[in-house]
Amino acid sequence: MNARAELLPVPPIVRLLRPLHGFLENKAIGGVLLLLCAAVALAWANSPWAASYEALWRTPFTVGPGAAALSKPLLLWVNDALMAVFFFVVGLEIKREILVGELSSPRQAALPIAAAVGGIVVPAMLYILVNAGGPGAAGWGIPMATDIAFALGILALLGSRVPLALTVFLTALAIVDDIAAVLVIALFYTAQISWGALAVAALCLVSLAAMNRLGIRWPLAYAAAGVVLWIAVLKSGIHATVAGVLLAFFIPARTRIDPERFVREGRELLNHFERSGREGAQLLTNEEQLAALHALEEASEDVQPPLHRLEHNLHPWVGFLVMPLFALANAGVAMRGEASPDVASPVTLGVILGLLIGKPVGILLASWLAVRAGMADLPARVSWAGIHGAAWLGGIGFTMSLFIGGLAFSDASLLASAKVGILAASSVAGITGYLLLRRTLAGLERGR
Repeated sequence: MNARAELLPVPPIVRLLRPLHGFLENKAIGGVLLLLCAAVALAWANSPWAASYEALWRTPFTVGPGAAALSKPLLLWVNDALMAVFFFVVGLEIKREILVGELSSPRQAALPIAAAVGGIVVPAMLYILVNAGGPGAAGWGIPMATDIAFALGILALLGSRVPLALTVFLTALAIVDDIAAVLVIALFYTAQISWGALAVAALCLVSLAAMNRLGIRWPLAYAAAGVVLWIAVLKSGIHATVAGVLLAFFIPARTRIDPERFVREGRELLNHFERSGREGAQLLTNEEQLAALHALEEASEDVQPPLHRLEHNLHPWVGFLVMPLFALANAGVAMRGEASPDVASPVTLGVILGLLIGKPVGILLASWLAVRAGMADLPARVSWAGIHGAAWLGGIGFTMSLFIGGLAFSDASLLASAKVGILAASSVAGITGYLLLRRTLAGLERGR
């Protein structure tokens, strides 16, 4: 082989896609796209073409043959099927955090868990206080949730000045929030139970556990079992998105080989690849080099946990397709007509109070009590001002709040009132959190 490595020309497609890769890796872009789709939905629902917005999401869409076919309006395919993928990724994040992240040890987990509990209980209590006994009482779960994509997107806008510990705190808090939201959906927003379908779902979970124990790592095998599980949960009366979280907990998190063995084998294979090369020879005709490449590819797969690989591969699809589509389908609130919102209704007031007062107060108060009681420590390089700013970002309910609102209310006017509260409160919470954190970080830089 030639001792001087020659650089191959970069293919045009690589140059064309390079800006796209940078775009997809920017955490702030996902939040901006989500906001843009919500704005488009709101404008569309109140434009002269509002009828086309309603007609689009009511369009029936059928999947499957004959008697086994599932026919649903497009809106329900987004909310039941695509959002199951979103919840699957949420489940992967929860499992990772429990195994190796901030929720893996009691001491590490104490502060975000306490903060999340405060940010769940106080908003729900404020909502109930306003709506107890009224037609909107079922919406108490709406202001409990934090939209992790928006919250982390705003942190990303602040750049590298944000302490890593603050990002970790907000991420762990939002994940505990998600756990609570999934439990609330499963326990309190469930229709009549079909025990036969639930038995099929249980058999699917047993099969998934067996696959995990046997060391099966093929994504398609888990995808096939996941589709059956989703259908069974859908038919059981429990909301179908819960299937996504359940499936995630059975995705293997172990590696087949440890990093040390991978380094050793990889070095040997690369050395063999180099020794097998011949001056002027083509790779396609060199069987030994091709065999070394295939072995290196297998070793690369064996050292990666399927959980990490799936989470990494699905994040762009969820961030740039599933969640924007959900926002486009659910954020359109017609401000006029029979289903127009009553912006002064107890539902709107309860959501706004929950997200704008309950969330920041609950998160900050519970965090302070946990540190004061000696149960937790304030993260390194994070001040109470930083926790205060993050607590406001916790008031961005958006995706989860809209989702729970759709489950809580079948009455169109109540749902519209809830959506107005969610959109208004999430916007104010995001802007306030951004300004507070920007001032806090600027003060830290001046103090250096």
